[in-house]
Amino acid sequence: MVEQTMKRKKSFATNIRKRTIIIIVGAAIFLVILIGSGMFIDSESITLDILAKNEAPSWQHVFGTDWLGRDMLLRTLKGLTLSFLVGIIAAFSSTILALLLSLVASWNKLADTIVTWLIDLFLSVPHLVTLILISFVFGGGFKGVVIGLALTHWPALARLFRAEIMQVKTAEYVAVSKKLGKTKWWIARHHFMPHLIPQLVIGFILLFPHAILHEAAITFLGFGLSSESPAIGIILSESMQYLSIGLWWLAFFPGLMLLLMIGIFDALGRNIRLLMDPFDGSRG
Repeated sequence: MVEQTMKRKKSFATNIRKRTIIIIVGAAIFLVILIGSGMFIDSESITLDILAKNEAPSWQHVFGTDWLGRDMLLRTLKGLTLSFLVGIIAAFSSTILALLLSLVASWNKLADTIVTWLIDLFLSVPHLVTLILISFVFGGGFKGVVIGLALTHWPALARLFRAEIMQVKTAEYVAVSKKLGKTKWWIARHHFMPHLIPQLVIGFILLFPHAILHEAAITFLGFGLSSESPAIGIILSESMQYLSIGLWWLAFFPGLMLLLMIGIFDALGRNIRLLMDPFDGSRG
């Protein structure tokens, strides 16, 4: 009976892994095509054509054209590439910051108290408000948005890393390393990091959609990237004044593509986590 149960669990885990790998590969390929196509579009490709302005979606212009005759498909792909770049830098910076602070918290009780206080402080303030303030202080634009995103998206991840480290600190092999005179950084590198690497990867991927959404939100409100940038937030902001005259495609397709890219990253994160723990999905 026990052997049959073990075989069923093993078969279940194998099936989940196969399905998960297929989803991960498919999502990654689609994402590469989506972002890669935008990287090969230069500013000169998005030309003005007054004769083709305000055209509805067609075979010639799949996403239609705007009030200046610019192809909305090209503008959207270019905007997604910029949002992708902002999200990658911001998510990576936030993940590294969360890792460093969680390691600092493991030094002693005072450091842990300070880091915990910082986490609670940032989590207690409305996210967008803090992001707008930090972005404004650093002059806005690409630099201000990236710094603002990096400094506001680390607390939840740092709390998770800190909890993992606190659990590992009680292990017997960590106590043995301390008795052997190993330094804090040696213990962190050899004992804490192996447990944190899976969380780092998953945390980074799941942090990415939040960074993109918040970048688009503050750019839409006028506190993010400059109006000259082909960002999705700029495209959506500009299209608002044309919705009342029936140019629905100016906002619909860019917004849909943004949600699609965010959904792909969310699916990647969830499936990578499921790949590491096949029974995680069965518990939910």
